[in-house]
Amino acid sequence: MTLYQKKIVLGISGSIAAYKAPMIVRELIKRGAEVRVVMTPSAEKFVSKTVLMNLSKYPVAIEMFEDDIQSGGSWHIHLAHWCDAMLIAPCSATTLARLATGFYDTALSIVACAVPKHIPLIIAPAMDSDMWMHPAVLRNVQKIEEDGAIIIPPEVGELASGIIGQGRLPEIELLLEYVEHALSISNSHAYSADISQSGNNKPISIVSKDHIADTLLDTSIHLDSEQKIQPQILYGKNILITAGPTIEKIDDVRFISNFSSGKMGYALAEQAAAMGALVTLISGPVHLSKPKGSIKRIFVESAQQMYDKTVACFHQMDIAILCAAVADYTPKQHIAGKLKKGELGENMVIELIKTPDILSAIGKSKTSQQYVVGFALESENEIQYGKEKLDKKNADMIIVNSVQAPDSGFQGDNNTITILAKDGREISYPAMTKHDCANAILYSIGAMINL
Repeated sequence: MTLYQKKIVLGISGSIAAYKAPMIVRELIKRGAEVRVVMTPSAEKFVSKTVLMNLSKYPVAIEMFEDDIQSGGSWHIHLAHWCDAMLIAPCSATTLARLATGFYDTALSIVACAVPKHIPLIIAPAMDSDMWMHPAVLRNVQKIEEDGAIIIPPEVGELASGIIGQGRLPEIELLLEYVEHALSISNSHAYSADISQSGNNKPISIVSKDHIADTLLDTSIHLDSEQKIQPQILYGKNILITAGPTIEKIDDVRFISNFSSGKMGYALAEQAAAMGALVTLISGPVHLSKPKGSIKRIFVESAQQMYDKTVACFHQMDIAILCAAVADYTPKQHIAGKLKKGELGENMVIELIKTPDILSAIGKSKTSQQYVVGFALESENEIQYGKEKLDKKNADMIIVNSVQAPDSGFQGDNNTITILAKDGREISYPAMTKHDCANAILYSIGAMINL
């Protein structure tokens, strides 16, 4: 979907990133779009109305009752119905609050209010990171998304304050990709059907359990990890993800562990953040860089440490995805220093005890508002054991990995998964990259929690 001959309303609010607005107008026009601009009064402190008017070739609306925008009466209604999409970039915290609470006292907010449900409203917040992470701002963003808007999450980088953090307006190329993507969805028959039943224009709208499998398979094919745009189906959700192995010390130089690389859990964390989630990643020892996005990473070593951190964090979470390969057993006694081989003799005997079961503990304590996902790595009867684990651990979803599947499992970049949901849904995938597996898992979670 290109922007050729598309009619776009560009809303600009009072963020310092408004200085990029003329470049957004120019790029929209270069791609063949017709652009009209609406600004808040404070936006004019950062960008010239005259420049925007000369670039767009149309009057720029700032005040609701300006004479030069009153042709035909009810100008805001006509403008909202004229456009194929409305993009607000940048959107300040104040404008977010207006849109979330229905306080329409500016030309920009009244046009946004008048945009029909079938026309995409795309919003790109931009502000300092402390403002962006404020609970009131996040609540407003979540409310706006629930009302049907598409949110483009701000990027991480150097901000006007000099602080490094999340809050930057994304690059213009990405903003326009979001607009193109939203237009392509709004023009599809499937999307129209979803709107008629759900009453909103979210990037993904699941309308019934009967269509979940088809929808998930479709999105996993057409919205894979190679695309820059991720539907914001998990926006504002607090997600806990565990990843990697644990190590269980025998002495100060020896330990018991497994071959987990952490790649699957890290892929889940990165993709969840790209979908708008606030991610807490509890990681065992791995050789991986921190995933991109709004992610808090906590390192642990042992199964007991992972249990303690996971249980402590879980009460704040909407979703928990327990992907770590946690050791089932640990030495009963840890020896200080190094055991001498000469003192051990021909045989070394270590007494092992069970480690705490994290998935069972989380499954027992979860509320009806929390969603828990576990992993099952099996070598035989994979689906049967996965279903038993789903029931026994009181999980909402189990991701089954087969040890026997080629090009899958620990260390590698690919995996072969089957998703088992509590309602009996079962979806198997061929071998694919761990990022694509992460997408399939997260789309499944998004579909289930949004029913």
